[in-house]
Amino acid sequence: MNLKTCRVLVTATSYGKNDPTLRTFLEEQVGEVIYNTTGKPLSAEQLCELLPGVDGYIAGLDEINAHALAAASRLKVISRYGVGVDNVDLDAAKARGIIVTNTPGANSVSVAELAIGLMLSLLRSIPQAVNATRRGEWPRLSGKSLEGRTVGLLGLGSIGRQVARRLAGFDCRILAYDPRPDEDFARSHGVQLLPLEEVLAQADILSLHLPATAETRGMVNDGFLARMKPGAYLINTARGELIDEDALLRALQSGHLAGAALDAFSQQPPDPANSLLTLPQVLVTPHTGAHADSATNNMGWMAVRDCLAVLRGEDPKFRVV
Repeated sequence: MNLKTCRVLVTATSYGKNDPTLRTFLEEQVGEVIYNTTGKPLSAEQLCELLPGVDGYIAGLDEINAHALAAASRLKVISRYGVGVDNVDLDAAKARGIIVTNTPGANSVSVAELAIGLMLSLLRSIPQAVNATRRGEWPRLSGKSLEGRTVGLLGLGSIGRQVARRLAGFDCRILAYDPRPDEDFARSHGVQLLPLEEVLAQADILSLHLPATAETRGMVNDGFLARMKPGAYLINTARGELIDEDALLRALQSGHLAGAALDAFSQQPPDPANSLLTLPQVLVTPHTGAHADSATNNMGWMAVRDCLAVLRGEDPKFRVV
């Protein structure tokens, strides 16, 4: 296919933000590029207005359901700018002959760094210390050290492995549970693989690094939280759908958990009335794990290369369906 006849829709809001050559490169390759100017993910109805006549689609966290895809008369590829494809109706895409790709590993380091930053912020009460000092106070907050503590990783995929690599320098004990564990990595990086129940019972800090699937959605429920070590901390830089937020609220209010740090919610952005936002022992960030320069650049180049490969009739490197 002649790329100069192609129209490409780009809805990922940070595409080219840190590396403008991503935009100029794409614009030079194809006939027309349409950008998302709303500053946020698009609904299926918004996509229905944009997808007709589009050949390639570099997608953010939009609502890509069967209804939206029915309007995509010429679409050949959805190149997800990110690793998650839970917002894409893969069956509908496959039925219409649309190839779906993603960018595995592109944001692993960025998300891992945020996860560790959140651990340290919780243990040392860094946000509270900053706010108190700005108010003219000079508190003597009693923090906890990461050294000597047990960190449990649920998921030892690309992000979980990057977290484990970085935790090694903190002299803490690292446990992990993964349905399909990388035993060679665990052995060579001092990670102890254990069943889920044992990780929950032993971890002082539990960090989630699992995808949102039928098996994992809502897995962090009342029973799960009750099996966690009393006084533990929960970190979620993965998907908000993993957590039953009402159950988490109860575990925090009761004091069973000492705190939590959440970079993702089941509804994004969360309702301002969400009670988790009011708790001082809960740190919240706006799903910012992947929003670092290295991650956005990696995702951008991986997404655009696979998008153009499909439009040229070539096999993409990171095909999902």
